[in-house]
Amino acid sequence: MRILAAMSGGVDSAVAAARAVDAGHDVVGVHLALSRAGGTLRTGSRGCCTIEDAMDARRAADLLGIPFYVWDFSERFREDVIADFVSEYQAGRTPNPCMRCNEKIKFAALLERALELGFDAVCTGHYATLLETPDGRELHRASDEAKDQSYVLGVLTAAQLAHTYFPLGSTPSKAVVRAEAAARGLTVAQKPDSHDICFIPDGDTRGWLAEKVGARAGEIVDRSGAVVGSHEGAHAYTVGQRRGLSLGVPASDGKPRFVLEVRPVSNTVVVGPKDALATAEIAGERFTWAGRAPASTAFDCHVQIRAHADPVPARAEVGSDGVSVVPETPFEGVAPGQTAVLYDGTRVIGQFTIDRTVSAVPLPA
Repeated sequence: MRILAAMSGGVDSAVAAARAVDAGHDVVGVHLALSRAGGTLRTGSRGCCTIEDAMDARRAADLLGIPFYVWDFSERFREDVIADFVSEYQAGRTPNPCMRCNEKIKFAALLERALELGFDAVCTGHYATLLETPDGRELHRASDEAKDQSYVLGVLTAAQLAHTYFPLGSTPSKAVVRAEAAARGLTVAQKPDSHDICFIPDGDTRGWLAEKVGARAGEIVDRSGAVVGSHEGAHAYTVGQRRGLSLGVPASDGKPRFVLEVRPVSNTVVVGPKDALATAEIAGERFTWAGRAPASTAFDCHVQIRAHADPVPARAEVGSDGVSVVPETPFEGVAPGQTAVLYDGTRVIGQFTIDRTVSAVPLPA
């Protein structure tokens, strides 16, 4: 196949490209410039898309003997990922920018251009497995559960999966990838993994959002509506948060309180006891299937609501207003804006963005 290898400048994408070359494919490397004013150097494991990352990707491509290009996707990234991130927080939701980047950039904008140029597939260093079955291509978890990235790939559709290539899916551990990189002479063999949000390299999400949306003071209330404190900007709070609440009125039972809800219209943050974070049902209108759609509108599955959360047995139902899921045991700390990924064993069924939740703990009388 003609393979376009997305090379971030990290060890995973470099080894993935190397394996594609070893498999006999015609490989071209590409690094995505996602910022018009990218930093020169990374700070440890923070940030990405720096000039240093581009140079690391180029060195890896040179060692592999493949053509290499840098493509400017900064405008698409700004519109589809950064602007979406800001607008979601303004709406009181907690988005996952990695999901949006995979959906809108790596497997939409990049894949579209790759197909236009005659490539058969895009290769990335994600840890996930693709299986060919009589019913079509399926997306499954990686062999290494600790590195599995099928959750953030849950947004991929059947059409996109048909043109993807994940050479690292069957790798038993990240240590094997690093050892392979070192044996190949790749200089990124021990390069730290990227963490946090790539376009907020200092990790100060609260401060970054304050600059983008502005800080507007408001009230913090309990579940009964009683005012128990104040805040300088609702955007700084997420469901499940415990620290940094600065409440002026202690709870009657003396126990810590947690953020239960963010209401952007009234600029109010709702807090309450930990058990009130239990969620009996989640639902969302925006959903996609990874491969073939479920045979029935109601089916059993496992649901994962965060990248590293344990999957929970649940019953899903597809209706005219989207997908709803009732877990066997309540979820904890679910925030609108998060992505719920549905699994059948190791296979990814599909995903939806959570926009409605039902508490498992009713309001006190």
